[in-house]
Amino acid sequence: MQPAALITGASSGIGLAIAHMLAAEGFGLTIVARRAEKLEAARAELEAVGATVIAVPANLADEDAIVASVKAHEAKFGRLDMLINNAGVGIGQPIDGITVKHFDLQFNTNVRASFLYYRECVGMLKAAAAERGVARVVNTASITALHPQPWLSAYSATKAAVRSLTISMNRELAASGVFSTALCPGFVETPMTEFAQQGIPAEQMIRPTDIAAAVQMLLRLSDHCIIPEIPFIRPGEDAL
Repeated sequence: MQPAALITGASSGIGLAIAHMLAAEGFGLTIVARRAEKLEAARAELEAVGATVIAVPANLADEDAIVASVKAHEAKFGRLDMLINNAGVGIGQPIDGITVKHFDLQFNTNVRASFLYYRECVGMLKAAAAERGVARVVNTASITALHPQPWLSAYSATKAAVRSLTISMNRELAASGVFSTALCPGFVETPMTEFAQQGIPAEQMIRPTDIAAAVQMLLRLSDHCIIPEIPFIRPGEDAL
């Protein structure tokens, strides 16, 4: 039976790069993102290279929308071999300028949604692991989870929470064959990092395909191996 993956934040950047890689690996895909028009363009792009894909627009601050996206995936594919919690929001603000609206937006999208996707998907993930030996969850964190940054205090805290969630889920679910990995990249050339491209040229940033290649590597691992986190840094960066 065709393996299947659900990917959030899949309309561009890292999520879309991972979707292309998984399509080439033969996965059926459910792609989820907030903006329907961008998501539809991503669906068409993936179908053009032969992917079996459904697109589910969803505001990940809405619990019902998350539940509905998982139900849509299950109705289409009936199984889940890989969950990619990639959707994220980052807002740079000094501590005396942080608004509750922006704080909540980052925590709801980056952290709360990942918890809810685990909750809704764990049954399918355990079933896939029982059949194939392993199912995997990939959580997009950030290098700021390891090295929190000024003006990104709320964002850094959300990504540290994502990293912590990954550790907890390995301790809770690994015995069932559900293995989790936190991706911790520095600046990746995506729409989210356009603000930084005056200081770091886009062509010098980590590529979305670099992140997808790391996820592809996870597919090659045996069911005896968990990689709990993967940091990504640019040459010359003193980030570790």
